[in-house]
Amino acid sequence: MRAVIQRTKEASVTVEGNKIAAIDNGLLVLVGIENEDKQEDIQWLTRKIVGMRIFNDENGVMNKSILEDGGDVIVVSQFTLHASTKKGNRPSYLKAAKPDVSIPLYEAFVKQLELDLGKKVGTGIFGADMKVSLLNDGPVTIIVDTKNKE
Repeated sequence: MRAVIQRTKEASVTVEGNKIAAIDNGLLVLVGIENEDKQEDIQWLTRKIVGMRIFNDENGVMNKSILEDGGDVIVVSQFTLHASTKKGNRPSYLKAAKPDVSIPLYEAFVKQLELDLGKKVGTGIFGADMKVSLLNDGPVTIIVDTKNKE
């Protein structure tokens, strides 16, 4: 499981002209799922996200987590995070899990993140053509992969 975590001043997801999720301060999390991902990956990644100290404290130092900051989260499924660009110019997505594997894992990821945060998480619509808007704060962008735990 791979995630791109972005600290936001505002973010939203629009599908077919309808804004389905919007936040101000918080995190936009793009998550890609591969065939080998399991419940352990979900638990490790959600704990990492809620505990990551990337919000400024009163001294302007990144020392607070999303839990301490009180911000909101939007999660968007993005299979292209598992693109392989090693050969040629057209990315290969063979490592990305097919919907029968990835949808249940994505839904479980969102539920676990909501439990860890103690509040509802905004989402995109799995497989939809989404327009994701972001005003990155910092900019702060962190890439996390459960396979190599970094």
